[in-house]
Amino acid sequence: MNDITLPGTPPIDLILRRSARARRITLRISQLDGRVTLTVPKRLAAREAVAFARAKEGWIRDHLEARGADVHVGLGTELPLGGRLLPVVAGVGRSVQIGETGIAVPGPKERVGARLGAYLKQVARDRLAGACDDYAARLGRPYSRITMRDTRSRWGSCTSDGGLMFSWRLIMAPPEVLDYVAAHEVAHLAEMNHSPAFWAGVERIYGPYKAPRGWLRQNGNMLHRYKF
Repeated sequence: MNDITLPGTPPIDLILRRSARARRITLRISQLDGRVTLTVPKRLAAREAVAFARAKEGWIRDHLEARGADVHVGLGTELPLGGRLLPVVAGVGRSVQIGETGIAVPGPKERVGARLGAYLKQVARDRLAGACDDYAARLGRPYSRITMRDTRSRWGSCTSDGGLMFSWRLIMAPPEVLDYVAAHEVAHLAEMNHSPAFWAGVERIYGPYKAPRGWLRQNGNMLHRYKF
């Protein structure tokens, strides 16, 4: 891979990916992190790839604007938490405090993002563990462990030995969305597929799931814009 830059205001960094399988130039914008990737045939000159990107500049900029810029979390940031937007404010004492009107984070301002991110990972783990305990009891199947990660491609997973993995960023989504993902992965303890029997299991332990599933599909990428 090589990085090139498309001039303009602002300039756009492009990732140039050469592929022996590519027969033409393709362009992809990641909705998770805004990275723009040009995949080109192995022997194509870089200038041709840049010319292609320039011809698509308007389309690229429109999509990047629609996605929105990354948000570097610090004092004053409005952060989604449990489906609400709460401002991050300076706190006192030793621990992060989540209130009705804001999230108070003590300590040096340059450490606010990192400290809040670490705190939210623990909150997410506790919240998801409680939800999984409830759904596993309803299903009648135990899970073996819970792992938190910052995954890009999926919100949760279930292994054949009963291990559950979740993205800690679910704590920023509405509570019913987090609960739905917990129920979805717990349901895989009985059905390691997405068959009608699986979805019937999700509905049995969670209830109607189309609304939270739709929210995640439509809004989930937005949660990755926040950089801690």
